[in-house]
Amino acid sequence: MMNYLWVGLIVLACITACLTGRTAELSAAVTDGAGQAVTLCLSLAGLMGLWTGILELMQQSGLCEKITFLLRPILSPLFRRAAEDKQAIEHIAANVTANLLGLSNAATPIGLQAADRLYSLYQRKGTPDEVLTFVILNTTSIQLIPTTVAAVRASLGAPQPFDIMPAVWGASICSVAVGLTAAKLFAVLCRGRRHP
Repeated sequence: MMNYLWVGLIVLACITACLTGRTAELSAAVTDGAGQAVTLCLSLAGLMGLWTGILELMQQSGLCEKITFLLRPILSPLFRRAAEDKQAIEHIAANVTANLLGLSNAATPIGLQAADRLYSLYQRKGTPDEVLTFVILNTTSIQLIPTTVAAVRASLGAPQPFDIMPAVWGASICSVAVGLTAAKLFAVLCRGRRHP
């Protein structure tokens, strides 16, 4: 779907440039944008490499197990069946930790492992509520340190790239609360329809 959207935007930009006689500006914008994209990717790659390495060290050193122990009281009510499985709850806690640190790219592979383990617990039947809850928690995720956004802001010349932290905290807490509440309400409504 996203491929069609991007192709549509590119075609629309080309048609608009031709109709308005601004093809020179379009060519300059394409060249400029490509250069900026490479610069941004390189600046983000270093930061992502650092935090992904730190996350791997946390897992290898056993720090993830300690974080899992700290997060278990919060995660257990959300993931009742997964809380009984050591591997599943560790993957979920590692994913939550990565998202708390603003490492969405580093959280993705761990999130895939967690979702795969959750599906395994349910013998890969249907779409369990716990998988949907995990997807919502991963997508809305509370961020204590928005490293990716701060890196983008720093690369664009922001003098204080982390001054957005209070706004990020408020927005992410609200999104998690609304997402989880909606998921639980819809789960109850769906169960009510199946069992009138």
